Amino acid sequence: MSNPESFIDEVTEEVRRDKLYAAFRKYGWIGVLIVLGVVGGTAWTEWRKSSAETAAKAFGDAVMAATELQTPAERRAALDQIQATGDHAMILDMMKATDPAEDREATLAALARVEADAKAPQAWRDLATLRRVLVQGKDLALADRRAALESLARPGGTFRTLAAEQLAYLLVEEGKTADAIKGLEALLQDQEATQSLRARARQMIIALGGEIAAG
Repeated sequence: MSNPESFIDEVTEEVRRDKLYAAFRKYGWIGVLIVLGVVGGTAWTEWRKSSAETAAKAFGDAVMAATELQTPAERRAALDQIQATGDHAMILDMMKATDPAEDREATLAALARVEADAKAPQAWRDLATLRRVLVQGKDLALADRRAALESLARPGGTFRTLAAEQLAYLLVEEGKTADAIKGLEALLQDQEATQSLRARARQMIIALGGEIAAG
């Protein structure tokens, strides 16, 4: 380091980074949004240099403090106290959607706000749609679930393979086992499917009475 202040800045950021990754482990699917969102969607070093550095740090500190609370109710209450606009407001809404078992209606309301935000990046809106369909489950008509998932399964969609997986599960729900197996087999060959998704697909194929080709 060239000077003590730079060293202190570096240590401070490492602590902040550790908190973000701890939140990632705690929140699973939402963790990546915390990591990307709190830094404003830029690389960590670029975030440091931004003109909004002070506000971003304050927002990040407030969010991290909220995530470290013990219960869903405490976390939601703390998040509700954070003042935010623009991208930060969208991040808060997604954060509030992490505890559906605690407050399902609040979760759905938070997701709906992100879905309806025309200024939000399409990937965020798509994620909110996917999350909403999963949270609503069978309370949402199967036809409506399929329509929402098909829009996400379009070529080039950020969550295309996850939506395709859920569409296969809808076929299972309809009793169309052969079609479901076919859809899951397609995911096994899909280069964009993650290893964990392929593992789930294999397990479901076997559970449905299908066979996994050797090799």
